[in-house]
Amino acid sequence: MNEVNPSYWNRLDADARYAAQVIAGTLKKPVRELGAEAARKLLATPPAEQPITPLDRVERLTLPARSGELRARLYHPDDAPPSAGPRPALVYLHGGGFVLGTLDGVDEVCRAIAARSGWAVFSLEYRLAPENPYPAALDDCLDAFAWLRRAASGLGVDPHMIAVGGDSAGGNLAAALCLKLRDLGLARPVSQVLVYPAVDGAFATPSWTEFADAPLLTSADARWFWEQYLGPDHGGAVDHYAAPMRAESLRDLPPALVLTAEVDPLRDDAEAYAERLRRDGVDVTVTRCAGVFHGFFTEVGVFARTDEAISQVARHLRGVAGS
Repeated sequence: MNEVNPSYWNRLDADARYAAQVIAGTLKKPVRELGAEAARKLLATPPAEQPITPLDRVERLTLPARSGELRARLYHPDDAPPSAGPRPALVYLHGGGFVLGTLDGVDEVCRAIAARSGWAVFSLEYRLAPENPYPAALDDCLDAFAWLRRAASGLGVDPHMIAVGGDSAGGNLAAALCLKLRDLGLARPVSQVLVYPAVDGAFATPSWTEFADAPLLTSADARWFWEQYLGPDHGGAVDHYAAPMRAESLRDLPPALVLTAEVDPLRDDAEAYAERLRRDGVDVTVTRCAGVFHGFFTEVGVFARTDEAISQVARHLRGVAGS
């Protein structure tokens, strides 16, 4: 960090301070200056030789979509024999500002959720911007959700017990998927798990200023990611499937678990979205994870708060299944 630490420094716990120092040493330039290709190479997570959470079965899948074939992984929990019947499943959508992110990058968190919840976890590799701007990623999510429902029985998944979740850009896509399915009158997920979701493009709430230079995701980089997602031809028009906060109503959406990070430019937008869900009659639980910054949720083994947050997601999913 700089010789003079930023004002939020004392709000970070010991894990987050150490991680922030590592990030500062790795990212010599902001992501917006690196550009998409260089940032992908620098920040790509290599596959682990020995995963922290071993599972007996992880399927590598290829599924048809309007854009062609998409890759996915299906993580099967180990705690019950196949004779126990079909599993509920969580469709997990990785973060990365719509520009970055890979299946390997969320491998550990998907393993942990599956092992702790008893749910299968379906992790999708959707198309990335700027090569494929909005609505390409959302179209992929819609196609994958429909495919999973059709193929569920052959995969050991209950087609009537599919939830959706994601972190950051993936949280945006999860929320938008729920809105789109509702508006189309199609079967909706049984729950939505939104981890520091990017739900608005106004950049107007106080956390955008308070944590403008936060670790990993600065406000300036977030704006750059947003422009890559919308693409050069959007002309300033942003609909509520790109920015879910702009939906006229959030009624009739699935129950939600919303997790935010204390030191994160996106924090206030995500919490405001949760409050709108509540006002519109959606059952919602909100937790602000203290002492951490954007991106902590997928860093299994790095932050103690990561372990706590994954356990909360697992409890939420077990509760959904139990109800």
